[in-house]
Amino acid sequence: LSGKGGTGKTCVTAALAHHASQSLPVALVDADVDASNLELLLSPQVLQQSDFMSGTSYAVIDSACTGCGRCSRVCRFGAVLPDDRNGGEKPVYRIDGLACEGCGACFHECPERAIEASEALSGTIYESQTSYGPLFHARLRAGAENSGKLISRLREMSRKAAEARSLDLIIIDGPPGIGCPVISASTGADLAIVVTEPGVSAAADLERALEACRHFGVETVVTINKADLSPDNADRIRCYCERAGIPLLPDIPFDPSVLEAVVLGVPIPVHAPDSPAAAALRDLWLELGTRTI
Repeated sequence: LSGKGGTGKTCVTAALAHHASQSLPVALVDADVDASNLELLLSPQVLQQSDFMSGTSYAVIDSACTGCGRCSRVCRFGAVLPDDRNGGEKPVYRIDGLACEGCGACFHECPERAIEASEALSGTIYESQTSYGPLFHARLRAGAENSGKLISRLREMSRKAAEARSLDLIIIDGPPGIGCPVISASTGADLAIVVTEPGVSAAADLERALEACRHFGVETVVTINKADLSPDNADRIRCYCERAGIPLLPDIPFDPSVLEAVVLGVPIPVHAPDSPAAAALRDLWLELGTRTI
């Protein structure tokens, strides 16, 4: 996890997947369904995909609409708009799907029953195979909601696969922030690794991420990525974690090889196993193993 985006969560996840798979059968989940990118480093082969249906969408039935405008008046989100698709013969209305919040006021208030409701297509779920184990990932459609529900679905799929295939470990690449997606990704986990960096905003967001994990009873450890770029800020983060009783995993130094690995689409231990970052991530995995596995 991380309190903000861009701290290096996905690169750390990919490295952990590489090291874990050397000795343990693992399953992987990309829980950042709004901007999934773990697949960019693991080159998955999609085995199957399915629609993620969630929420309700509404549409006007043109032939039944009398143009009374009641639907537009009760919509508090400005989603019901006049339309001239019929050439102006009579006023009709349309519903802007991106502006619609799915409250259903227009549906219930229309005297002519000219608005139909249907289950909304909110995204696509993928089950894929990688060199490190099965990967469960998804793409939420632009403007779609219920990312927390979608993440819960991915976790359920990974758990069932782990039980059916006797997989020992599930590694989840969590979303940034501390909102509903993070809660869905982390609740019930054995351990949360919070990846931070020595920046002012990252340090503040680290505290929020740790507080969220503490609230939901998830054990946490912290690693500082690119720690050598600002030793003073890195020291402040270490002092904070020590005062809060949060265990620290090895730091990860800034390393241009990480960018090269991202461009090539492979985990850093595969691209440059002897690089400083790869060595730090190997030490991180070994120390993590002594704590939890």
